[in-house]
Amino acid sequence: MATLPNPLPSLASSGLDLPPGSLVDATLDGPWHEPLLWYADGPAAPRDWTALRAAGRRLGLLPVLVNGGSRGQWPEEWDLCPDSTTYPGDHDADEVLAGYWTDYADDEVGEVGEAGDGSERSAGSWPGLAPTPEEAGEDPDEAAAGLAGVITADPDSWLGGARMALVPARRSADIPAAIGWSGPVNHENDVARLCAVLRSWEDRYDARVVVLGFDTMIVSVGRPPTTPEEARALAAEHYAFCPDNIDQSPPYDLDAYAEKHVLDQEVWSFWWD
Repeated sequence: MATLPNPLPSLASSGLDLPPGSLVDATLDGPWHEPLLWYADGPAAPRDWTALRAAGRRLGLLPVLVNGGSRGQWPEEWDLCPDSTTYPGDHDADEVLAGYWTDYADDEVGEVGEAGDGSERSAGSWPGLAPTPEEAGEDPDEAAAGLAGVITADPDSWLGGARMALVPARRSADIPAAIGWSGPVNHENDVARLCAVLRSWEDRYDARVVVLGFDTMIVSVGRPPTTPEEARALAAEHYAFCPDNIDQSPPYDLDAYAEKHVLDQEVWSFWWD
């Protein structure tokens, strides 16, 4: 993956005021030639996100919360695969989602209708990217900080104990690709293709990657869909991006998912089996 120079090897002399933590170079195929991320040894506090984002950004480091889950699987055990990860900018979000839709969404489409270019669209065809909501939303970085604050303020929640991490990445959407994250490997073995979609969501919905686990991702949303039509259109993207959100989660219905998990929702969660 094409990146800026990695500041992690010189983190100790960078001047950052960091809590005790570890550099991770462990991958599925053995140690990587340089660290992929730094993460703290202990749980994050509510103010840590804002502080580390401000301090790390000048070095080219972006924050993300990492979660060990019920099995205590921290990044050393994530089967990271940077050698099989390409560059998100080399992929087109619409093309990526259209391919997933063709592969997975046979039972999740509407009736025959008219496509955006005026041609007839058959049932089963990819409906295209959802439109960008017209209404302005919350500042995306403040929304991400707010979600991180909520998560870290409740040690008894299912995300209790999440730790701060810093990743060398140009933008939030690229964080999974920057570390070679393999969480969606049963759906896609090159996470950069999913990061191309995350880039599109950054642009259209002011989305930010806030939490990564072994196979989970939580995204903050500064400008969520505000109409049922917008939500239904975006739900199709979510289905292509992460079919398990619908196929393995009640009520197993795309319209119900759009209403409950997309419409006016400022947090999106994804899980891959």
